[in-house]
Amino acid sequence: MLDDPDLVIDHEELFDRVAVSGWLGLAESYMAGEWHTRDSDALVDVLQALISAGYRPRVRQVPVGRKEGELPSELIRQFSGDGMSAFGAVYASGVPTTVRESVPSYVPGAGRGSEPAKHFVDVTTVAEPTSVERADLGDGQRRAVEKLLDAAQVTRGTHVLEYPSSGGEVAIAAAQRRAAVDVLTGDPKLASALEERMLLAGVDEAVHTELVDDPRAWRGRYDAIIGVETLETLGGRQRDAYVRGLDRLLAIGGRAALQTVVATEEMTAAGAAAPQALRAYVWPGLNFATVAELHKLFDRRTGLRITAQVHSNTHYLETLRAQRSLFEGHLREAAAEGFDQVFRRLWVFQFAVREALFNLGMLDAVQLTLRHRNRGGHR
Repeated sequence: MLDDPDLVIDHEELFDRVAVSGWLGLAESYMAGEWHTRDSDALVDVLQALISAGYRPRVRQVPVGRKEGELPSELIRQFSGDGMSAFGAVYASGVPTTVRESVPSYVPGAGRGSEPAKHFVDVTTVAEPTSVERADLGDGQRRAVEKLLDAAQVTRGTHVLEYPSSGGEVAIAAAQRRAAVDVLTGDPKLASALEERMLLAGVDEAVHTELVDDPRAWRGRYDAIIGVETLETLGGRQRDAYVRGLDRLLAIGGRAALQTVVATEEMTAAGAAAPQALRAYVWPGLNFATVAELHKLFDRRTGLRITAQVHSNTHYLETLRAQRSLFEGHLREAAAEGFDQVFRRLWVFQFAVREALFNLGMLDAVQLTLRHRNRGGHR
């Protein structure tokens, strides 16, 4: 017997689950306590090794969840750096380097007539952060927000839409720049929490929280639109509707800034299959597009164009490590909020599988800046 095995199988039901539903079965078996690793660092290593080995058993079609939703505030508090944000951070020690690249246009008719075959995009890579500690997460998340607001040129008097809400940090930071902010959410509990957070931050008069059943039905024109880690959680039709909504709501001359997680050229079939439990239990539409696919999406479905992209993959990796550590330090608090042991194990597993994919270079984090292609006659 190995003195320090990579994983320990406690119940043979693991094999039945894996035979029936592959990666989902592996996750469900972990959730049920049928196998374990010595700690969650070892869990990351095990999942990373399986993905690297191309682990993708042939199974029947596995189910996915049916309901899209926003993560409950009670859950986010257990792993957030600022108590309200679940998204990736950008740490202070990362040095950015920017180059201007020519990328293909996917607009119908590109290369013919007045539509050029290529256009330029400013591509920034933020170097790996140094000496990151768990306590740095909150500052890093605020820095990510400030970079989005900078990209969208949010200043005094800017009319801003956050679509949908990411917890409150975007609205607070925009209001502190003297912008007027509308925030959309479909969750009544989050709407109530947002109003309380705006009041405590002293920006309640500048921020209007709108509870809407379908954000796509919202009407208005905005100088700036901010979206944080929404694109990757939406399925095909919902993603199309979301980007069309951005196009419709953004005023001519305005800018949209989005933060999202994308797949890289290193993504494999095993890597794409690994987050199946996240689709089944958390984000039914979860699908990591490549940056090229996002260029195609906006070029073909909207009048918007990606004009800049900022990549910060190692910063997101550090975010996941910090979030996993924070959550494990708040397991009792999570239990007190009503999250049972099965869910708590699911939440550790989802951090670990995403961390493994970032470790392998299969996922990247990117902030995109978008503008209308035709801005009053100017391209």
